[in-house]
Amino acid sequence: MAVDDQSAGAMTAGSSRKARAAARRERLRNDPHYKWIALSNTTLGVLMVTINSSILLIALPNIFGGIKLNPLLPANVSYLLWLILGFLVVTAVLVVSLGRVGDMYGRVKMYNLGFAIFTVFSILLSVSWMHGSAGAIYLIIMRVLQGVGGAFLFANSSAIITDAFPKDQRGLALGINSVAAIAGSFIGLVLGGVLGPIDWHLVFVVSVPFGLFGTIWAYLKLQDTGIRQKASIDWWGNITFAVGLVALLVGITYGIQPYGGHNMGWTNPTVLAEMLGGIAVLVVFAVIETKVDNPMFRLPLFRIRAFTAGNVASLLSSLGRGGLMFILIIWLQGIWLPLHGYDFASTPLWAGIYMLPLTIGFLAAAPISGLLSDRYGARPFATGGMLISAASFVLFLLLPVNFSYVWFALILLLIGAGMGLFASPNRAGIMNSLPPDQRGVGAGMSATFQNAATVLSIGIFFSLLILGLSATLPSHLYQGLVSQGVPTAAAHQVAALPPVGTLFAALLGYNPIQSLLGPHVLGALPAGHAATLTSRGYFPHLIAGPFQHGLQYAFVFAIIACLIAAVASYLRGGKYHYVDGAELGSDGTRPSAPPQPEVTGTSSATAEVTSLVQKEPNVVSVPVVVAREPER
Repeated sequence: MAVDDQSAGAMTAGSSRKARAAARRERLRNDPHYKWIALSNTTLGVLMVTINSSILLIALPNIFGGIKLNPLLPANVSYLLWLILGFLVVTAVLVVSLGRVGDMYGRVKMYNLGFAIFTVFSILLSVSWMHGSAGAIYLIIMRVLQGVGGAFLFANSSAIITDAFPKDQRGLALGINSVAAIAGSFIGLVLGGVLGPIDWHLVFVVSVPFGLFGTIWAYLKLQDTGIRQKASIDWWGNITFAVGLVALLVGITYGIQPYGGHNMGWTNPTVLAEMLGGIAVLVVFAVIETKVDNPMFRLPLFRIRAFTAGNVASLLSSLGRGGLMFILIIWLQGIWLPLHGYDFASTPLWAGIYMLPLTIGFLAAAPISGLLSDRYGARPFATGGMLISAASFVLFLLLPVNFSYVWFALILLLIGAGMGLFASPNRAGIMNSLPPDQRGVGAGMSATFQNAATVLSIGIFFSLLILGLSATLPSHLYQGLVSQGVPTAAAHQVAALPPVGTLFAALLGYNPIQSLLGPHVLGALPAGHAATLTSRGYFPHLIAGPFQHGLQYAFVFAIIACLIAAVASYLRGGKYHYVDGAELGSDGTRPSAPPQPEVTGTSSATAEVTSLVQKEPNVVSVPVVVAREPER
């Protein structure tokens, strides 16, 4: 009898806790201020992460100079790549797992932990004192661990916003957050150009005060308003997903490095083993996720058409524009700016400044499209945004390497607007399609597609540029050097070097001719010829033609990716979302038998969602009302 009384007491206490949690959620949802607190804090977190993802691109010459390491030496190319890509790789690998953990233990708790981790490793990066290879390895490790904090923030920010805002304001809220997510990557370029020349440590110091403020603010003000889903951790799923994706992305990273007598490493047995092995492990992961009771990757969510189409569009969009930043930096910093009289020391700053129209276009379009998507749905804006992006890449394809800046700025403005039109509605459409207790894992899945595609896009863009350079660069280098009196043997030796070195020289804003030829060759040349070879404009002029050849390959790929993304976006169907309010019973618990959902509209997509609610209780385990406009 005593045991029964204890059980009854425990049940009563559990029900009381659930009722209090439900009441707290309802109170916060009705609080007109809390949603803006949640939006502003998560926007600060996302902005901080994305600024750090790009700030190194412009500041790399200063960082390598500060740690006294030559990034153009073949042995140091790996350090250069991992400083750029390590942060992105770890973020792509962890966001799904951490979104799932947020669903289980509380999204705000995981988000707060991420803010703290990110801040700690920002501090450790800013106090780096080592030089040479040890300094590079230290920075890479700290960047990877900083990326762990970034993954916590990315995995849970969208779900926190979706929990906090009513359905008719989510597009605007997620649009503002998307502005921060993508605008941060542009702001990072300017900050890197400003801070790097002053002191490379400042590139990392700049995050510390914002991280400390955001961490304290998050712990004091954010509250969990979402539904927690008690479940066990899918260890085998987490392990196989991490191993498979890391192997694949590492293979891509090393695939763009020279191997043997080849310009790239795609025939390297190690690279092939990493990529094929990674794909095989990911296949095993997919099988595991269909067998376990509580999978980390909710495969049945792909039965929701808006979720699937939105993620396919996001993946293709990231493939098409993920490498754009590198292309533009190389173009400006390595070729256009030196040709127009800027010395190499100032090109990082001016490259960031001249790319500002891209940020302006995005900032102008993203909030408006997010607001309008709340009323009209995601499809017209996201699809139109991808079509505008494809048209912008066509214009880039027609632009000469030594362009008039007015036209370059207008195209940047147009592509920024296209990206803004796509990003906010697409993200809102994905999040609105998710059941309330799956928002964390759904946001993590979406972020994984986007981040992994960005790494893949960088590998593809670099490979296509190198492919284009390989066709014409050796002959241009040889003829250009011989015309200045360089001995044929030395000219052949320089022309035979892998094009990736030339590409990195352009990315870093270097004229590598002096180091490639060496003092003995230059000293034997007439003074006028030696001065020409080491002048500010000679190397950019020499590589401009081959670089444009590589640009054509890259932009054609981007056009195709954006057009397919537009098709995927259109196939998402009309406007619909899962409506909150029937998520819990009056006692704060889930009803055992979900009622038949109310459906408006008669489209095939509506029937599809209705079928999902009826047939997939693991996906939609709450009573749901699906509001749907007929497809247009």
